[in-house]
Amino acid sequence: MGAIFGDLPTSRQREIASAAAHYIAGVMDREAMFALIDTLAQSTEFKPGDRVQTLRGSARGVVIRTAADGRIVWRLDGGGELMALPEDLLPE
Repeated sequence: MGAIFGDLPTSRQREIASAAAHYIAGVMDREAMFALIDTLAQSTEFKPGDRVQTLRGSARGVVIRTAADGRIVWRLDGGGELMALPEDLLPE
């Protein structure tokens, strides 16, 4: 998987490899694996108001703005703000 998706950020490559491993182990069905890989392979451009989640889906929220250094400032659904690199977030 690393050779196919070598142009993606390391965090996304790791998640794609994990999805493939889960499919091979029989824990994830084929459609779910393809859907996850398709989402992870898409570009990561977010604008204010977009719903986002972390790569593992452990936190969800709304994009507030893009910082000067390119990181995304987003508000958690439960309150509070976080900053993340665009490649570490997925559209919800």
